[in-house]
Amino acid sequence: MRFTTYTPTADSIHRDWYVVDATGLTLGRLCTRIAHILRGKHKTTFATHIDTGDYVVVLNAGKVHVTGKKLDQEFFYRHSQYPGGFRQTSLRDMLNTHPERVIEFAVKGMLPHNRLGRQMIKKLKVYTGTDHPHAAQHPIVLEVPEAKR
Repeated sequence: MRFTTYTPTADSIHRDWYVVDATGLTLGRLCTRIAHILRGKHKTTFATHIDTGDYVVVLNAGKVHVTGKKLDQEFFYRHSQYPGGFRQTSLRDMLNTHPERVIEFAVKGMLPHNRLGRQMIKKLKVYTGTDHPHAAQHPIVLEVPEAKR
């Protein structure tokens, strides 16, 4: 008996669109579910060397829930490459000014750190409100199970 290994090709990949409302969902649990969908690990045709994932649209990014003292203890860092150009922003300030970046950075850290991961993160669309321009793709509502509090 001969066994063969299935390898997906670019022609055989079918991409769906998912939409998730982040209102009241825990940030880490939401982002792990999104990264799972972006990588394509929910499909039977998953392969580590090719992007088989789907598109994800996140709505109400500013209404995400953060547990513990992370709002004041977690920071986002950047540097302008000039002397004295180091800047840090707390999670609380980032949620108030740019809430979509919080989800984008969290999901990006859960994806592979190579050109495949950079290709996967392009399929993530994050919006602060409930309106999005992707209604023509007929996105499927993604259910994220919430932990018991």
